[in-house]
Amino acid sequence: MEKVNIKFHDNGTVSYQHKKILEFVPELSVDKDLKLVVPNIPLLTLATQSNNLGYLVQKTISVILSMGTFKPFVSLRADELVFGYDDKLVALAHRFYPKKKRPAEKMGLFIQRNGTLPEVHNIYTGMTGMHEFGYLARLNGKETLPFWKDAPCNALRASEGSFFPPRYFTNQDMVHLYDKDLCRILPMQYRKSVSKHGIAADLFTPADTTFESVDKYPANKCYCPGNEFCPPRGLQNISPCQYDAPVYLSYPHFLDTDSSLSERFEGLSPNREEHESYFKIQPKIGVPLEGKIRVQLNLKVDQAPYVSSVRDFPSIIFPIMWLEEGIDDLTPPIRRWIYLATTFADIACPLMTYGFIFLGTCVILGVFVNAYKSLVFTKETIEIGMRNLRRKSSAYINSNRFIGRRDTYHLLDLNEDGSDEV
Repeated sequence: MEKVNIKFHDNGTVSYQHKKILEFVPELSVDKDLKLVVPNIPLLTLATQSNNLGYLVQKTISVILSMGTFKPFVSLRADELVFGYDDKLVALAHRFYPKKKRPAEKMGLFIQRNGTLPEVHNIYTGMTGMHEFGYLARLNGKETLPFWKDAPCNALRASEGSFFPPRYFTNQDMVHLYDKDLCRILPMQYRKSVSKHGIAADLFTPADTTFESVDKYPANKCYCPGNEFCPPRGLQNISPCQYDAPVYLSYPHFLDTDSSLSERFEGLSPNREEHESYFKIQPKIGVPLEGKIRVQLNLKVDQAPYVSSVRDFPSIIFPIMWLEEGIDDLTPPIRRWIYLATTFADIACPLMTYGFIFLGTCVILGVFVNAYKSLVFTKETIEIGMRNLRRKSSAYINSNRFIGRRDTYHLLDLNEDGSDEV
């Protein structure tokens, strides 16, 4: 996945779109042509929604369906279930549904999620403060989620998974994650400090109240407004993101759900290590070192006694598939830069700081020692010079005196008898 159409704005935000390219990996998969028997989601959705209509309408739907080859279960390949297959009911809905709720031409759980996605994300760059770093400012130009009417369900204050507000600066033990496939904000609670490749990280997992029942956590009431069905613990309604189909989200294998949901199925074995979502986030720069979002898609089916093709299908929360999305590790270049910026810097900076202090102290001491030596040397030089000067001066004076004595004389007058007279 990569970010495209990137634009920076003067208000400290950046806008972009995601480009997802999903490819089939044979060595990690079963036979691509292997058929799976799965519930007929369009048919069961129609049957469930028909319960809100009158008796005559239900019987009309029953007659129309009986004229075709509609069955409650269908045989499909895995890629058809995920990326789309032809279905007559979906084709009719695509043709006659209102534009805002109109599904794609084919039936697929993740259809239109491959390629450049239409959602335009606008996130904070951190220029206005690290408490909002990486969080969404707008989604498609709106400041709230369009799927829910009331707060806190329509809140948009969350990351799309690339960056999070660094816990080192915020001192907050809760971060929030948004993904359209979740159809909501996912609160992630700090659990403990861990490390990966020698880099410190904080481990976050979903908060205990995320999929809690309304009876125990009334704040989740806005996910089932009005008289809508409020699910038991462990389920989340995501029908607004699935063209109003009664699709519910849970953790894989009904992990942390009400026990009544898994009693009617065989082969489910919830395991926290394999099925729990988590993120390992570097606390100083807010970059995830590893992260997995693991969720299960379930179809809520209400028995429709007046629709003959599905009249024997019981009321049930039927698990369809579970998926895992995330990263196992960063690329080596990015990992090296994070290591240098966090772990290595924590060791190198104090060593360099104290090293420079020691070096500076040595330089200052050296300057003082040299200055003192220069001062002492100058004093001694002056004294020696003065002594030499005094010696030379004395010698010069003595020399002048000797010369004076030699050059001093007086004339003598000589008499005729040869005697001198002064």
